[in-house]
Amino acid sequence: MAMSRIRVALLPSAVCIAGTEPVLKIKDQQTGEVATDRETGASLYTVTVMLMEDGRAEVLKITVPETGLAAGLKPGAMVRPVDLFATPWARIFNGQLSDGVAYRAARLELATVEAAQ
Repeated sequence: MAMSRIRVALLPSAVCIAGTEPVLKIKDQQTGEVATDRETGASLYTVTVMLMEDGRAEVLKITVPETGLAAGLKPGAMVRPVDLFATPWARIFNGQLSDGVAYRAARLELATVEAAQ
């Protein structure tokens, strides 16, 4: 079954702040195999981002290829996800349903305070 990819558009007033350093994404915990981008082969990283928009705050874990990580990206930095997509997922593991939304961006750019206002 094909998964739906949904483009995510953020309001101009949205503020995104990196909450963690980029963490290498592991495809197989047993072997330690690193997850890679299917098209480019670049290693994938996960960055936890706080999204604040219209008086709400959400925590998103966004997967980004290594080539899309801005130099100087660190916790507390304002970022702007570029080409952000959401992919809903569900699976049954040990008889229990798990579901959620996976977020993927082509890159995370450092944002300035002026650009966020």
